[in-house]
Amino acid sequence: MASHIVGYPRMGPKRELKFALESFWDGKSSAEDLQKVAAELRTSNWKQMADAGIKHIPSNTFSYYDQVLDTTAMLGAVPERYGWNGGEIGFDTYFSMARGNSSVPAMEMTKWSDTNYHFIVPELGPNVNFSYASHKVVNEFKEAKVLGIETVPVIVGPVSYLLLSKPAKGVEKSFSLLSLIDKILPIYKEVVTELKEAGATWIQFDEPTLVLDLDSHHLQAFTHAYSELESTVSGLKVLIETYFSDVPAEAYKTLTSLKGVAGFGFDLVRGSKTLDLVNAGFPSGKYLFAGVVDGRNIWANDLVVSLNTLKSLEDKAGKGNIVVSTSCSLLHTAVDLANETKLDKEIKSWLAFAAQKVKEVNALAKALSGERDEAFFFSNAAAHSSRKFSPRVTNENVQKAAASLKGSDHRRATNVSARLAAQQQKLGLPVLPTTTIGSFPQTMDLRRVRREFKAKKISEDDYVKSIKEEINKVVKL
Repeated sequence: MASHIVGYPRMGPKRELKFALESFWDGKSSAEDLQKVAAELRTSNWKQMADAGIKHIPSNTFSYYDQVLDTTAMLGAVPERYGWNGGEIGFDTYFSMARGNSSVPAMEMTKWSDTNYHFIVPELGPNVNFSYASHKVVNEFKEAKVLGIETVPVIVGPVSYLLLSKPAKGVEKSFSLLSLIDKILPIYKEVVTELKEAGATWIQFDEPTLVLDLDSHHLQAFTHAYSELESTVSGLKVLIETYFSDVPAEAYKTLTSLKGVAGFGFDLVRGSKTLDLVNAGFPSGKYLFAGVVDGRNIWANDLVVSLNTLKSLEDKAGKGNIVVSTSCSLLHTAVDLANETKLDKEIKSWLAFAAQKVKEVNALAKALSGERDEAFFFSNAAAHSSRKFSPRVTNENVQKAAASLKGSDHRRATNVSARLAAQQQKLGLPVLPTTTIGSFPQTMDLRRVRREFKAKKISEDDYVKSIKEEINKVVKL
């Protein structure tokens, strides 16, 4: 039975990319140094998944900053203020869009669905001249192929890319971003053609916006886009990947009717209603990429529960058409539990980071094909039992207190007006109170003080005093 990983963390098990990026941005290392670290991380990630037995290994899920920004670079959709004059987009333009520079600000960032990840929002309008300006997708596929590893190139799908964008400055807010679909599809076709020539057999389009409440106009854009791509993708197996939530019924109907698509990926951890839709009907002869291993938490998967879910789906999709997968990219979890050398042994047994989740996916795929690793499953069941009954997570006093709550306990004894008056009397707040959001800035002086404290060059009292002085400065500011 086949296995698949939607995406993998890019920072490295010991945050190698973070440190390489900071060094490059500070001018302490060269572009070649940064590229070397990136290549080593990609190689390590691909080999790790290959060694674990994963069949469908993703490529192009590595990014120096953000996968949506990578797509913007691929499409040559660089806002005019960055002064890009065409050609292959390099680090200067790429990082200016991501971080700004001395003369112009960065592009906006916003949350990737309800995760803590933020992406760079594309700025589009009717006058954007799209062009194929970054060959990263193809280059990384070839890079893996040289290593003897067949990968599935992953690209943000054309419709989701547009729906995640915003009108550029000076463009009417009412401008239809989807009106640009026929301008970007020729570039997607170029990328697909190059991937076919390079020997790709599968390609993954991430279309996460399919889990949103889309109207018929939006859904029609998916039908149009993939109809336009159908002849180009001929000879390739196309996977449309969704994640983070249920796919609504109308979107499910549209998705599973798309032309030229061989497989559909669903988040079956957060998508219980999607599971119902699959059980009610799944297109014959298509692959179901079943996302049963949670890509968003750090807990070990309940293998028995997931295996039962997978077995129930075999009757709907066909025994050979189930592909065991993660619920979403593993980008959203920690990298490798092996590095947590100071963790309590019991707690560690309850956890699974990205590297461990890869093994869980493979174990489930093998079990589904009749090659169940009994030792692996036994260890997993023991860990779940340990966590379920451990006093660390099960407090009898708390359970009793929660069970004894009455309806009146959920309501305040005083009304809002009385509480506001008491608050004002106590605090004397201005009409429009303001506060900071998040942490205060990490200045060079603060970093120096922290280093000195860790090196035991200053006392804890001196350290705390320095922190309080900096807080006072920021508050007064």
